[in-house]
Amino acid sequence: MRMTVRNSLIWAGMALLLAATGACSKDAVEGSGPPRAAGPGGGQGQGQGQGQRPGGGGGARGFRPPMTVEVGTATKGDITAQLNIVGNLIGATTVDVVPRTAGRVVSVNVKLGDRVSRGQLIAKIEDQEINEQVKQAEASHQVAQATIRQRDADLKFAQINLERSQNLFQRQLLPRQSLDDAEARQSSAAAQLDLARAQFSQASARLEELRIAQGNTNIVSPVNGFVAKRNVDPGAWASPQTPVVSVVDISSVRLVANVVERDLRLVNAGDPALVEVDAFPGESFKGSIARVAPVLDPATRTAEIEIEVPNSTFRLKPGMYARMTVTIDSRSGATLVPKVAVVDYEGKRGVFTMTGDNKAKFVPLEIGIEDPAQVEARNGVTIGDTVVTSGATSLREGDTLVLVGQGGGPGEGGQRRGPAGAPAAGREMPVAGGNAPDRGAAAPAGARKRPSAGPGQ
Repeated sequence: MRMTVRNSLIWAGMALLLAATGACSKDAVEGSGPPRAAGPGGGQGQGQGQGQRPGGGGGARGFRPPMTVEVGTATKGDITAQLNIVGNLIGATTVDVVPRTAGRVVSVNVKLGDRVSRGQLIAKIEDQEINEQVKQAEASHQVAQATIRQRDADLKFAQINLERSQNLFQRQLLPRQSLDDAEARQSSAAAQLDLARAQFSQASARLEELRIAQGNTNIVSPVNGFVAKRNVDPGAWASPQTPVVSVVDISSVRLVANVVERDLRLVNAGDPALVEVDAFPGESFKGSIARVAPVLDPATRTAEIEIEVPNSTFRLKPGMYARMTVTIDSRSGATLVPKVAVVDYEGKRGVFTMTGDNKAKFVPLEIGIEDPAQVEARNGVTIGDTVVTSGATSLREGDTLVLVGQGGGPGEGGQRRGPAGAPAAGREMPVAGGNAPDRGAAAPAGARKRPSAGPGQ
């Protein structure tokens, strides 16, 4: 009997527990269900405002406030397209002066920055040994000359003896053997003369060689220019592998620059160019494109060009960082708009114009020549049209525009207006069941209203 009562109590407890759990689940489902129907006052239920801004309704998410912008005007003017390239200046000619013979430097006659001319003596290498060799060669040369004179006299004597012997032989007063001896002596004398002349040529060549070596001890400038570097001092050992000085000709300078592949077709040899350097701000130097490389560097896809600039005053120095400007196209009487007004919108380039009711309208443009400040508009706008400049990148088609200084835009202190049909923030909102809120204390914006308690709750 006791066991039966106990089981009954257990089953009753379980039934009460299941009933309580079902009631809680029903309340949760009703609270998260679709919005209730509007009450007599036209208000909506509590489900409407969940996750939305008050006063925004369903369209609050797409609302765009008036945009504060600055505008400009399409004008008529001239415009040029320019190609800007940077590079380094180098001299017209740069030469490392090296001695032709090795030796100890006796003197250096120039200093850094000195102006030198072609053939001017720059340095001297000791030449005592070579001078002695030259003297010896000169003596040998003189011996060779004397030998020639001697051999020439011997030949003449032998020629006379031969003629005399021939005369006597014809008169049968001289045996045949004596005539043959005379002819042999004449041939030998002729050969000795030829040998002496060859020895003279050999002595002359040796003397000339030594004189050249003697001259090589004088280190001279091969070009006109200025001493850019001085590498040795008197007493140092110089060799053909050691430059003594470096001479650079700056009567004209060259700008060496690299042009990318897409711009290579825009430059041609002979085109005029303007060169600017940081050492002379605001000043330009006229030059021209002298050479364009016929091949591109496979690693960088660039081609090297050289621009020659006359430098008669020697103001431009090799090594200066320079900027070159080449005019590649120009247009007169073009329709121009500020470059800051041109934007990319929906995959097209164009400008936003300002309509009569202060709305933004995107106009695609056919872009022509561009420079750092203006753009040529070949169609789309006409002279005098108003285009948006500052703030154009943030605009969308149909945005309301407010000019700077007129107020009404974000941050200008004006009341923010919602889209048509949506109540403004802070406006009184009806609640479910038709119960209006207390007008004396409006609920703050974003506050969620709780539904009125129905009968039986």
